Amino acid sequence: MTTTGKQLFTTLNADGKLTLEISEESFPEPTGNQVLVKMEAAPINPSDLAILTSAADFETADYSPGKVVATMPEPFLTGQKNRHGQRLPAGNEGAGTVVATGDSDMAKALMGQRVACVPGNAYSQYAIADAMMCLPLGDHSAEAGASSFVNPMTALGFVETARMEGHEAIVHLAAASNLGQMLNKICQEDGIKLVNIVRKQEHVDLLKSQGATCVVNSSDEDYMAQLRAAISETGAFLGFDPIGGGRNTDLVLKAMEQVAASRMTEYSRYGSDQDKKMYIYGRLDLSETILTPSYGLQWCVQGWLLTPFLAKAGMETAVKMRTRVQQNLTTTFASSYKTKVDLEGMLTKDAILDYRQMKTGEKYLVTPWG
Repeated sequence: MTTTGKQLFTTLNADGKLTLEISEESFPEPTGNQVLVKMEAAPINPSDLAILTSAADFETADYSPGKVVATMPEPFLTGQKNRHGQRLPAGNEGAGTVVATGDSDMAKALMGQRVACVPGNAYSQYAIADAMMCLPLGDHSAEAGASSFVNPMTALGFVETARMEGHEAIVHLAAASNLGQMLNKICQEDGIKLVNIVRKQEHVDLLKSQGATCVVNSSDEDYMAQLRAAISETGAFLGFDPIGGGRNTDLVLKAMEQVAASRMTEYSRYGSDQDKKMYIYGRLDLSETILTPSYGLQWCVQGWLLTPFLAKAGMETAVKMRTRVQQNLTTTFASSYKTKVDLEGMLTKDAILDYRQMKTGEKYLVTPWG
């Protein structure tokens, strides 16, 4: 037997046309450890926009009900050459009710339960998911559980990464985001010092109201002085940057080196011997990442992705993290949303131009059934 329902797809062709469309699809019966989830809610995360909108021009796109055709500029078109012609589903995570299962005991145990899952095609009325990657929500709503994987596990992953690499403090940019607020709470619970970098006074006030003790406003004229003071106070020489483009990572590394150099007892042409590391884990800014020769030679910039981290951390750590999320879903790991849209509502011009800006605190939630 098969189940039918609406699903969103994204296709980038070699001629530069990016098509987003909703179509009626058939979903097979789950087998083995699979479950079929009737999707009720799915967030639009920055990681989803990589294939959903990327850098395409949606100002002048061709809009029709349930379909949008936009133009992808260079170098983004050539940079995604391996994707050309592929019709891809979208939506990393979401929540819904299990309506059918495979024959494994783990899958069967989820029958009829509301779960959070990571199917990779969450912008759909139904999705096949692996029971191992499902989180039973109990009495929690689908909305409460929709963002219970990517952001919570990423925030916990930052703290685990710091521990694995011998750091006791972290710098985080765009720190007033849903993920940033989670990280702020985790660091307070775990005794990790955190330098929160934001760009608005209202975000400073928000994080301080949540117990943050070290918040730096990058819009202030004395930003670099604030940043140096925060790094000196906390000893934070490890950072995470979701912005990617521009000089954000560069300025943090520069401040780290200035703090380290101020503690040197003698001059070295190679700069300080303090390890300084920035992980880039997102692309809120699609422009070039600018790095300048201003932080000696003992530094590193690296990408950070959740799936490779979990593989490196191991099953025991992953289970521990997932259990912590489940136990604190409406407190430490609670998410908020600006608005809700159905599948067709995702593809309106007003919605796309709004959610693709990825403004702090203005995340969209997709409800596939309206």
